[in-house]
Amino acid sequence: MNQGATLPDVSLRNAARGWMRSQEGVLPARVARAIEVQRQNSEVLVGWVQAALVTFLAILYLIAPSTAPADAILRPVPWALGIYASFTALRLHLAYSGRLSLPYRIASVFVDMLFLMGTIWSFHIQYGQPAAFYLKAPTLLYVFIFIALRALSISPAYVLFTGVTAACGWLLLLGYALLAPGGMALVTRDYVEYIGSAKILIGGELDKVISILLVAAVLSVAVARSRKLLYHAVADQAAATQLSRFFSPEIAARLIKADELLNPGEADQGEAAAMFIDLRGFTKLAASLPPGALIGLLREYQRLVVPIVHRHGGSINTYLGDGIMVTFGATTPSRTYCADALRCAEALLDALTAWGESRRARGEPAPGVGMGVDSGIVTCGAIGDEGRLEFAVIGDPVNRAAKLQNHTKVEHVLALASLACRERAIAQGYDPGRAMTVLAAREVAGVAGTMDLAVLQ
Repeated sequence: MNQGATLPDVSLRNAARGWMRSQEGVLPARVARAIEVQRQNSEVLVGWVQAALVTFLAILYLIAPSTAPADAILRPVPWALGIYASFTALRLHLAYSGRLSLPYRIASVFVDMLFLMGTIWSFHIQYGQPAAFYLKAPTLLYVFIFIALRALSISPAYVLFTGVTAACGWLLLLGYALLAPGGMALVTRDYVEYIGSAKILIGGELDKVISILLVAAVLSVAVARSRKLLYHAVADQAAATQLSRFFSPEIAARLIKADELLNPGEADQGEAAAMFIDLRGFTKLAASLPPGALIGLLREYQRLVVPIVHRHGGSINTYLGDGIMVTFGATTPSRTYCADALRCAEALLDALTAWGESRRARGEPAPGVGMGVDSGIVTCGAIGDEGRLEFAVIGDPVNRAAKLQNHTKVEHVLALASLACRERAIAQGYDPGRAMTVLAAREVAGVAGTMDLAVLQ
């Protein structure tokens, strides 16, 4: 017989649900939560970039030589910087606490543009120039920073909304400059005159608006594509996490890192050791214990066994009720697979013996244990069909290990290994921690011929 192996706020949740409906199928709740965490982290990053920006502008304002008239009464830039710094600090606080609601995020777009356009508008007052003077301000370039910041929110509509708001803001400034006293007289079609004076070239200003809208549109498309990739990446990560709970870490890693999807019949061969662990008298206990007590016993047993197996380089391939199939060197090649298996067997015997004594001391049922170990050439690969695959480790060593586990009842011992496996383990550096009895030429049910066995305990 061959054996086979702090919740996000309401607005963020609603935004996630809206996005989920636009995708094929519905996102699992755990995936939606992971994406919302990414979104919240992005909002924190946006807040810090805005804080850095306002700090940079403040430093630039302080160290740059002023050309404003000495008797200028109104200096709005410091006030604008102070108000914007306060708004940014509040935004950071809300982002860290997970309370940055959608209305506040929309309001932050208006505040950003109001700060930027208001600062640009104030230049003609601060410097005593016609309104058209501010249309030449290079400060307009900061609008692209504000648009790009919204790309971190992985929301294309948010990016596009910011671009449209910025374009509308610049159109309002253009309109104000045209409607100001003498504004229409400053309109020109001469590009050279426009560059060297406070003249207004309407086509040039519309070019700025078109550039803002095009940048926002391109970034929106890029964000939409990135968001789709993020969805798949988070979903794949969630699937990989679930996969690692159903398979041993080694098998899960092998499946996740495979360059192509595994197909039935694809397999590898190599030297490995197989181990079967089984609880004695479990069937009788299952008939007498309440379901909760039975599952509790299994949980104790598995929580004891699994860490020990992993510490010794073993891979748990299959849970067979109260039985466990373990391999060493099959899914992850090892030069000490036999030595690892026998060291693991010793540690398991000690731990399971102590566990049984502890349960008996508490007046609880304590099943015995049987264990079989053998080694040789095994085959690892996918079995089944395209609709239902399993990753299995099969071969004569697996079969013999299962038979040796059953044979422990015949020999009235707890654990058996083939003598060949023990000798190979010693060659790999295994130093037996206890005396081992050799059972020569034993007939083992289900195995052709006789086997020389080593009693582990």
